[in-house]
This record gives sequence, C-alpha cells and structure tokens, in this order.
Amino acid sequence: MIKTPMMILTAGVIAVGFSVTVADAKGGPDRGPRASFETLDADGNGQITQAELTAHRAAAFAERDTNGDGQLTVEEIVKAADDRQAKRAERMIDRLDSNDDGAVSAEEMAAFEPRRGGMMRLDANDDGQISKAEFEDAKGKMGKRGKNRDAQ
Repeated sequence: MIKTPMMILTAGVIAVGFSVTVADAKGGPDRGPRASFETLDADGNGQITQAELTAHRAAAFAERDTNGDGQLTVEEIVKAADDRQAKRAERMIDRLDSNDDGAVSAEEMAAFEPRRGGMMRLDANDDGQISKAEFEDAKGKMGKRGKNRDAQ
C-alpha cells in the first residue's frame, strides 16, 4: 500500500527536477519568467554545459525544498505549483484588465479573444469558419507539440 504513494511522489520529484531546467530554458506566453541564456550560462563563456544545467536544476530544487531536508514533499511540490499558478493568474489579469480594477470582466475577456486570434486562428482557408478538418488538423498539431515537449 505504501509503495503506490511513494512511487507517485518519486515520479513527481523526478518530473519537477527535470521540468525545472527544460521549462526554465523555454519562454512563451503564460509560462512566466524563465531563465535566460545568460542565467543558464553561469560562467559567461557563451555555451551552456551539462554542469551548468545540473547546477541550475539543483538551485531550483533547493528553492522548492523549503524545509531544507534535501527532499521534496507533496506539500512543497504543491506549493511550487500553486505559486506558479498564482503568478500566471496575475499575468493574465495584467494583460486583460483594461480598466485596471484588478479583475477581468466577461467584456474584457471577450475583447481580448479577437486581438489574440482566438479560435479563428484555426481557420486555415480564411473563410470565416472552422471546419471539422481544420479543427482536427489543429488538434493533431497541438498533440505533436505536446509529444515533442515531453521528449525534451
């Protein structure tokens, strides 16, 4: 019985450790602040080595290990995830809150969708409609990006 929760926790710790470096190296919308090349290139020689990635990963692990015991507990992993979600929500409000009231109304959300392209980005032939084929094509492309992301 104890093996299953321990296996889940171990898998979570491994995933957090690996994703720290990969995610930090990737930027993009809604992903929050990421490590720059200069941050990862600790010695400033213009190249990132495995040792530098390992050191960066260890520092990120230590930051999440709030009690300093060298292990990440469920609580520490959840707190790190909650912190990331809170930062993402703050960035979303900063982007969408056009009247600066600290909240996003349905009108502000609706106004943002066309600016970003929204679902209509899937309209490959620009006929103003999304066909089932266009929808499935986009869904397939998103799945491939997810698989590529997992492989890194």
